[in-house]
Amino acid sequence: MGITARHLTVLLAIACLAALTASGIQAGGTRTRTYSTSRTVPLRTALADPVLFGGGQHAAAFARSRAAGATYVRLNVQWPTIAPRTRPVGFVASDPKSPGYSWTGFDAVVASAVSAGLTPILDVIGTPRWAYASKPKGVNAGTPKTSALRDFATALATHYDGSTPGVPAAHVFQVWNEPNLSLDLSPVSASKYREMVNAVADAVHAVDPANLVVAGGLDPYGHPQGESQWYAVAPLAFMRSLLCLSKGAHPHPTCHASIRFDVWAHHPYTPYIHGGPFARARVPGDVELGDLPRMRALLNAGVRLGHVVSTHPVQFWVTEFGWNTNPPRKHAPSLGLAARWTAESLHQMWLSGVSLVTWFLLEDVPSPSYYKSGLFFHSSSVGQARPKPMRTAFRFPFVAYRHGFTVSVWGRDATSDKELVTLQLRHGKTGAWRTVARIRSNGYGIFKAKVKLRTSTADWVRAVAQGSGKSLAFSLAPGS
Repeated sequence: MGITARHLTVLLAIACLAALTASGIQAGGTRTRTYSTSRTVPLRTALADPVLFGGGQHAAAFARSRAAGATYVRLNVQWPTIAPRTRPVGFVASDPKSPGYSWTGFDAVVASAVSAGLTPILDVIGTPRWAYASKPKGVNAGTPKTSALRDFATALATHYDGSTPGVPAAHVFQVWNEPNLSLDLSPVSASKYREMVNAVADAVHAVDPANLVVAGGLDPYGHPQGESQWYAVAPLAFMRSLLCLSKGAHPHPTCHASIRFDVWAHHPYTPYIHGGPFARARVPGDVELGDLPRMRALLNAGVRLGHVVSTHPVQFWVTEFGWNTNPPRKHAPSLGLAARWTAESLHQMWLSGVSLVTWFLLEDVPSPSYYKSGLFFHSSSVGQARPKPMRTAFRFPFVAYRHGFTVSVWGRDATSDKELVTLQLRHGKTGAWRTVARIRSNGYGIFKAKVKLRTSTADWVRAVAQGSGKSLAFSLAPGS
């Protein structure tokens, strides 16, 4: 049967509609602009959960971490657990095969993380009884011998260098947890911590120059020594002492010592009563979310003056952060507000030059623990744990801010690669979604644009991308 004039008309109409769609023009004549994103710093995400990652459900926990968008996990390397309690005759601390070392349990955890597609950050903590330079006193932790720490770092990096069959490879090593806090390192001493970092750096770089050493991981607050048994040095004061830098907008050297690391890390916990993701510390020297640019500037000064030594571009990471939620913790931000703050926090950290953010925890710790910051509610089974809305915000962060006749948007697609992201707008909480723009993300999955758009504070915006699904809807009403 031949093609009739009516058939030709229909085919031409379909072809015209396809051409309009391909050129970014919607039916009805409205042009949908496509924006592009230039090269930026990445935003990788990680998870830390000492209980789940070290327990019997670690395989399921790592699988859920990867599904939540994390590409790294922070794992505590308990030095006293791996090293012998009492050194046997002939024990060689720098040799991972020396009798006395016990790697099997931790090997299983690292292998499980790697199998799930996660890069482990191995954080060395704790000290064997025979390795103390200053012993613990009361609640305070004591200090390890630098030589003993160097030997263990050599053994650790050698064991995980990828050359031993059946043993996974690991190449990121963090030196201690919150060394400005006496509960973790006592007496708190920036010069002693500098020795520890240099010892670990020399050891792991000798095994493989490509290994990364993470220093810092500081507690965000100072705490006077006279008020209790424990104390903390304010993070900026500790950092200035560590890097031999003066106060002021233009720091100058105060000593000639250098420190060798590849990544500087911080834990910018911020009380919700201080104002959420944009809050600044109320005490000078403390570092909450809003103070990260000051810490970044100090790090840059240390690099510029040659006080920080690395063969890699020095990175800025957050190796612990989170928001408690209500439920289950009373007086914490609601689930919806915590989800918004999660996306905003990731954005603010990225703006401060942070290229990796570690969330604490995967799952809430059961009561009476303070920690209700998990991406999932607590459950006896990790696989059955119920996700919170902020799990979506962590996986596919997206923010939108109204400025007159433009809306500034930012996000990172869940696949962290180049995608065409669709921007959709809705009026009110129950209106229909309509496409208003498209944005091409860069190679890190970051997308950002100033979109020309008539909006009101009653409007909501969301992002949609292949492999990512839909972000949470973000209200254009400030602080909602």
